[in-house]
Amino acid sequence: MNQRIYRFLPQLDYDEAMMLEQMTQSLSDEAMQNFAGIYAARRKDAQMILLLALLGFVGLAGVHRFVIGQIGMGLLYLLTAGLCFIGTIVDLINHKQLAIEYNQKAAREVLMIVSSYNK
Repeated sequence: MNQRIYRFLPQLDYDEAMMLEQMTQSLSDEAMQNFAGIYAARRKDAQMILLLALLGFVGLAGVHRFVIGQIGMGLLYLLTAGLCFIGTIVDLINHKQLAIEYNQKAAREVLMIVSSYNK
């Protein structure tokens, strides 16, 4: 794997770095620096999603869904106590996948912004 992605975004785990490397391989170093700055501000860490999902057991179910932009699911979790805690438990197990899906979407959006800026 090329170490370029870690030069700009050292906090990434291996799976996220591989995904981003494939997406950004055609960017120049200047464009990559712009991408990294915007993406770092938008990405969500899987551990943060896990901690927010744990709030579902103390009455704040769905906060993690609000944070990742799933407002409808967040409201549903909030009004149904995390779908009677079953949804919260499933999200605790799948917290990494929730973060990866959100980060992929954010990376595509940032890539479009950076690509349009550099044209």
